[in-house]
Amino acid sequence: MHADRSAPLSLLAACMLLLPVACDEGGDGPAPTASLVEPDDPPVADVGLAAATSPQAAKKPNGKKLFEDETFDGNGRTCRTCHTSSTGALSPEQVQDAFECDDDGPLFRALDSDDRLGESYDRLLTDATVLIDIPLPANWSLAADPSATHATFARGVPTTNNVPSLDTIFMVDGRFTTLQDQANGAIHAHAEPGREPTFAELTAIAEFQQTNKFFSNNKLKHWANGGPAPTLPPGTTPAQIRGREWFVPSETGICGHCHAGPMLNETSEFLLAPLPPGSRFFTAFVSELNKAGNPVQSFVVDNGDGTTTVIDSPDPGRALVTGDPAEANFFRIPTVWGAKDTAPYFHDNSAADLDELMAHYSDYFQIVGLPPLSMDERADIIAYMQLL
Repeated sequence: MHADRSAPLSLLAACMLLLPVACDEGGDGPAPTASLVEPDDPPVADVGLAAATSPQAAKKPNGKKLFEDETFDGNGRTCRTCHTSSTGALSPEQVQDAFECDDDGPLFRALDSDDRLGESYDRLLTDATVLIDIPLPANWSLAADPSATHATFARGVPTTNNVPSLDTIFMVDGRFTTLQDQANGAIHAHAEPGREPTFAELTAIAEFQQTNKFFSNNKLKHWANGGPAPTLPPGTTPAQIRGREWFVPSETGICGHCHAGPMLNETSEFLLAPLPPGSRFFTAFVSELNKAGNPVQSFVVDNGDGTTTVIDSPDPGRALVTGDPAEANFFRIPTVWGAKDTAPYFHDNSAADLDELMAHYSDYFQIVGLPPLSMDERADIIAYMQLL
């Protein structure tokens, strides 16, 4: 029934969860990283952080305690502040519950306020986005401020479900490739630490995120521990069976063009775009459509030959990590496993739920030359996503 679609698809419910953010966020694909680390396992390779010299390095740290309680003498935030136990991420409803519980709680700090002075938190309360400062590549500059060394963006909190054990690319722009670097970056970006985390502490946080409670289903947990890779469930209802066809690797399985492999997070050979199978970054026209209404910034790229390229975008994503203008507005393709539980969606949280996610892709399909998704087709895909 999809033969005419052959182009690419490209709580804080209780105040007790408000613990004093610091950590994050196929084919056969890369093998999953080891999980459920045993106490006698050797430490992971050093990622270049300073050697531990503080008293905290004297004994093996407790990763659970670090994730849930440790503030690193900062602003009161811990990893658990933003990576909630229910979803591994943060939704507007969870933020609003937290604000009602304690409007001076650790989630509400000036660096993530509307003006970064702590006067108001409308954006955080409405969109559940935090502010991220991303360094500019050497040959990039901001048209509005040529002397700027970084640009600031409003982004959602990536979920810690499944990703720590089953991915090697962290954050929506892929700027971290180890959990230790990711945790260290988040601690400094969001917790305003008064002391440096040791490498042993960062490793303990990483190991804790690879324990059973961070998986959305048993199939993924078993795969991370050496079992078989997960496969698409067959579906039982007519809607689920129809929805599954959108993910089956084929020319007509449009969702599977970008959500392929065991983790449903990489491109397939059927993607009609100049990207090889297994690519992890692509655009779904989220920045291009900018439904979040974020400020559009003009970036000037020195091409090194006397010419410049100007990129206008609310968030160029991957391009600021690689410096390649061709990757402007590309973001990490997220896994669809467990996605039903981790709304809102996209790097800017612009799709509040699965219905808005389908509406966005319907718009996207039309931009790339496909018919819009009918309401029945949207319902079928959503019905199948309930199984993932």
